[in-house]
Amino acid sequence: MTQLSERELAGVASLLIDAGETVAGQLTATLVAGGRSNLTYRLDDGTSAWALRRPPAGAVIESAHDVAREYRVMAALRSTPVPVPRAVVCDATGAVLGVPAAVVAWVPSHTARSREDVADWSGDDYQACATGLVDALAALHEVDPAAVGLGEFGRPGSYAARQLRRWSGQWLRMDARDVRADRLHAMLVDMVPDQARTSIVHGDYRVDNVLLATGESGRVLAIVDWELSTLGDSVADVATMCAYRHPALDGVLGLEAAWTSEVFPRPEELRTSYEERTGRSLLAFDFHLALAFYKLAVIAEGIAYRHRAGVTAGDGYERVAAMVPILLEQGLEVASRGG
Repeated sequence: MTQLSERELAGVASLLIDAGETVAGQLTATLVAGGRSNLTYRLDDGTSAWALRRPPAGAVIESAHDVAREYRVMAALRSTPVPVPRAVVCDATGAVLGVPAAVVAWVPSHTARSREDVADWSGDDYQACATGLVDALAALHEVDPAAVGLGEFGRPGSYAARQLRRWSGQWLRMDARDVRADRLHAMLVDMVPDQARTSIVHGDYRVDNVLLATGESGRVLAIVDWELSTLGDSVADVATMCAYRHPALDGVLGLEAAWTSEVFPRPEELRTSYEERTGRSLLAFDFHLALAFYKLAVIAEGIAYRHRAGVTAGDGYERVAAMVPILLEQGLEVASRGG
């Protein structure tokens, strides 16, 4: 079920009212197009609008669907220079919908999800957007987690090893079979680097996980989709952003993704831009890039797993499973560089 019933909407309205929101009329809910992990709805009462997030049916990767976690980090970051939506209320126990759900204020904006969404962009628009993305990510990595109440948001050290254990565990849980995954995992185990610094890590950073100002491609109004966030190595966020530039993202998302467009700066240019913006070298970058491809392969396998189980919502899932070996091969190529 992807639609919200009248009873569920009435429960959500009560949550909003209890949180101090004014609900001017009966709520309606529209499933927002896109998204292969949590489901996002636009709630509307005719006067105000909110965004509701809940896990998909048949979720198999808990860490990829933790709406309570993403709500917590957005609420904590509201007082910082990091652009986030205003946190409203979180039903962490699932009392209203039967699953955890979180509500934030709706942000009127432009989302660069598909090539169609950026069809009228100039080359300068693409460059401005990439610069805005890097600046917003750098701002996130400058936040002191303890200063915003996130000092215990995750263990401060051994991020790389923990991520490798988590995603390999998810792969095994789905009983997925591919010798390339075994080879890549073994190579990554031998490459695990020391962690130079600890910051808040988004974990899923790319252009369609931010909301842009309409008509201003370089102004990020809000970073969204925080369910993979934790404390960890900031290098991982940059590597993930770069890995998502691979054309296989089209198959995972089921569309021609804006972020895979050749007009955006190349991955190496994004890396250089971040290093120049922060004044920090990205150590062990090849490890984190290979791990990002491994993680994306596991996420793709999870999407394909849910599709085979018949619990996915929407279209465009047919190619997802075919992207898994492509992503694993790319991870092996990067890991073989040994950098």
